[in-house]
Amino acid sequence: MKSKLMQMLEDRKDEIIQIRRHLHENPELSFKEEKTSKYIEDFYQGKDVQVETKVGGGYGIIVTIKGGKPGKTIGLRADFDALPIEEETDVPFKSKNPGVMHACAHDGHTAYLLVLADCLIQLKAEIPGTIKIVHQPAEEVPPGGAIGMIESGLLDDIDNIFGIHLLPLGPSGLVGYNSGYVFPGRSYFKLKVQGVGGHGSSPHLANDSIVAGAHFVTAIQTVISRRLNPFDMGVVTIGSFDGKGTFNVIKDSVEIEGDVRAMTEETRETIEREIRRIAKGIEVEFNVTCELTYTPDYPPLYNDPEVTEMVASYLKKANDKDIVEVQEFPPMSPSEDFAHYAKKFPACFFYICCTPKGVEKPYFNHHPKFDIDEDALLVAAKAVGTVVCGYYSID
Repeated sequence: MKSKLMQMLEDRKDEIIQIRRHLHENPELSFKEEKTSKYIEDFYQGKDVQVETKVGGGYGIIVTIKGGKPGKTIGLRADFDALPIEEETDVPFKSKNPGVMHACAHDGHTAYLLVLADCLIQLKAEIPGTIKIVHQPAEEVPPGGAIGMIESGLLDDIDNIFGIHLLPLGPSGLVGYNSGYVFPGRSYFKLKVQGVGGHGSSPHLANDSIVAGAHFVTAIQTVISRRLNPFDMGVVTIGSFDGKGTFNVIKDSVEIEGDVRAMTEETRETIEREIRRIAKGIEVEFNVTCELTYTPDYPPLYNDPEVTEMVASYLKKANDKDIVEVQEFPPMSPSEDFAHYAKKFPACFFYICCTPKGVEKPYFNHHPKFDIDEDALLVAAKAVGTVVCGYYSID
């Protein structure tokens, strides 16, 4: 079956690329992917497979491929939302939707998985188990689409789940993996500092919210430098300080928004606790009122070491002309809502390199000039297909 599957994927490489280009031309934002979801649903029309739509109360789709023999159940996940970015590439299949772009390769994720799923449907009689194809919307915007997919209950019976991400970290043919905590969790906070406005000439009659807010910005940096173990990864970023006013007026209130990243749940809890403590201290020190909104969204992504070692073993033994090299990668700093699946099921999330040919310094994901080497789409399909065959001990 494995050799048949690899040949089928090779024969349909151009189709994978065309699907990717269609999706790239027609991107839709998170939680608004109505047409993309319908495109995916239509792809499975007439195929001998069970299709669940509107999963999780949104645009999610789960396709269940029941093998010809009983066995374990696995999930294969791909996301399909785009980003609020104005595309700046010069490709002929550039986004037709102003201000919306597939700048994170989710178009490629969906394209490879559609064709791989179709090939697996045709070969399902030889599969000793069940494969659930998880087409997930809204990865980019908290709370993310993974939660709805999981809460639907349609994935409760899976034993393991796998996912990939296209990243320009090397040439097409290079596949990366890592075990343990690989992506940090993410949290959002917003602090409103309410003081007492006044005339710039009479600060003693006012209560300056900008001074209090500035002190908060400085103080929370000590959370990373003085409250975390130096070997623990944590980042606190202030992305917005809304304090614009008039030069001679003491500002009545300011709003501050920030982003937190942490590689473990323990670190994330420590950072939240310390930010809350500092906000309370600001109230006492400056006699202001602090209204803090703190929202943990994506948890840290944990690759099960045993499952990851299994995946790495299958890939290293692939003996395939398109899977050229398999390397262990270090942890990375982005966040991913695949972490919700990995929190519930033993999982492995690995990387398909896609740096465009002839490019030394590629634009990374989320950049308006982001692009991929489309040869990597076949690598993705073959790599995940190899994992499926290895998992079910199919030669």
